Amino acid sequence: MGEHEWVREFPGAIVVCDTGGTIVEMNDRAVAVFGRKGGDRLIGSNILDCHPEPARSRLEILMRDQQPNIYTVEKEGARKMIVQVPWHRRGVYSGFMELQIELPGDVPHYVR
Repeated sequence: MGEHEWVREFPGAIVVCDTGGTIVEMNDRAVAVFGRKGGDRLIGSNILDCHPEPARSRLEILMRDQQPNIYTVEKEGARKMIVQVPWHRRGVYSGFMELQIELPGDVPHYVR
């Protein structure tokens, strides 16, 4: 992530994979979040192998169809927003990116 160093210390976990699902980038938070599963040793492995069924099959479809997936989850008392989206380089589909960010207990919602 040399070109965009701000991403390294971003407080959300960012995992980037190529079109085949191979993890090519992880920021520091992602390395910490996925430490028990291998941390930065996950780089070079397939993101699909990190997801049990039925999440794995769902992610395969999302990647194939280049569709975003956004949801919230609660794990070990922490609420997180998960954003899984395709990313592009010069307009060409280049893979998928997953962002996990912890949500405070009371997230305000505004209609503007």
